[in-house]
Amino acid sequence: MRRPFARGASLSQSIHTITAAARPRVVIIGGGFSGLSAARALARAPVDVSLIDRHNYHLFQPLLYQVATAALAPNTIAAPIRAILHSQVNVTVLMETVTGIDAVDRSVQIGEQCLHYDFLVIATGARHAYFGHPEWERFAPGIKTLADALTIRQRVLVAFEAAEISAEQSERRRLLNFVLVGAGPTGVELAGAIAELAKASLVHDFREIDPSEARIILIEAGPRILPSFPARLSACAQQTLEKLGVEVRVGKAVTLCDADGVVLAGERIEARNILWAAGVAASPAATWLHVAADRAGRIEVLDDLSIPNHPEIFAIGDTCISKSWEGKPAPGIAPAAKQMGRYTAAVIRARVEGASPPPPFRYRHQGSLATIGRNKAIVDFGWITLSGRFAWLLWVFAHIYFLIGFRSRIVVALDWLWAYVTFRRGARIILAETGGAMAQPWPMPQRP
Repeated sequence: MRRPFARGASLSQSIHTITAAARPRVVIIGGGFSGLSAARALARAPVDVSLIDRHNYHLFQPLLYQVATAALAPNTIAAPIRAILHSQVNVTVLMETVTGIDAVDRSVQIGEQCLHYDFLVIATGARHAYFGHPEWERFAPGIKTLADALTIRQRVLVAFEAAEISAEQSERRRLLNFVLVGAGPTGVELAGAIAELAKASLVHDFREIDPSEARIILIEAGPRILPSFPARLSACAQQTLEKLGVEVRVGKAVTLCDADGVVLAGERIEARNILWAAGVAASPAATWLHVAADRAGRIEVLDDLSIPNHPEIFAIGDTCISKSWEGKPAPGIAPAAKQMGRYTAAVIRARVEGASPPPPFRYRHQGSLATIGRNKAIVDFGWITLSGRFAWLLWVFAHIYFLIGFRSRIVVALDWLWAYVTFRRGARIILAETGGAMAQPWPMPQRP
């Protein structure tokens, strides 16, 4: 087997004591749903695993929007990767940033150092895509990371504070206008949560403004919101949003985005708050490996999730495009990522142990869920669809169940219970000064 590290002793020494020269080394890049599932599934395999992530925590992304809208604190949806894997003795966790992959040398570049592998699992996830306009990101942050969620929370809460002290009615209107671009599950859930924040949680807390007058506009370029759901559920979700006061615009694309608002099919919408939920792009893994990818940068994988001509390299989760769902691409959701991680671990284990390989990967769809607001959600199990309060209860229990850690489940359940009973949100803390790293891209108004 290859040496685990080259060029640089410090990183090598940190895992020297648990590296066995006779055991294959599996390197996993990314501690999200797919990477963590792969690592955990290799717990009893005769391999040594190195899991690399630039953060020290695993993030439950489906609830990021709740952090962004002050419903949950950040630590309730994130857990240290080391704590999750602390009892798995064949795993080493490295908080590092990967800068490249050498498929010929079978090594991963981490700055000036190289980490060699026998098997490589790329689970680097996705980032925002602005359809050829990266300059829009400054004005319209997306929500993929904990930092993104905190940035959005900062901007949303500061907008109400700035409106409270603004002397100009026109500026107040701009500050209380919230534009969300993209009406998939993330955009719909954000729109519903901001509407409830403005029209319920904050409504009695200000003196100069009425937060319930906030205007929330949800924009979708396609013909309907939630296009991955059946048309009946999409219509139901739109009706629920409109009852919450959300304006839904479909069939029109944003053509301009700046600090003062957006342009939508020639119409200018003045807004200081623009949130992006319209598109994603994969990590640069395809560029590192010089392999085929689709327009979103996802690596085209084979039936066993390996990449062509490199059976020792696997791409999983949002990093890949796998036509394993009855000939369609597997969706970019947590259950698909977890299934890919477990499957990849089974392939690696079979090869190491000389066993027969598992059959080709097939994604098993267990259903889709989206919440629109208090007591309102939609559920599509394929064989049955649900909406309303019962669907919302299913959504609540499903998300609590899949959170990692008993403490997180209890804290989230109590936070949701408190918010349900009191209509209050307990994470309404503005962390940074207005000129800090999470500052909004518009100046704070002067007091009259």
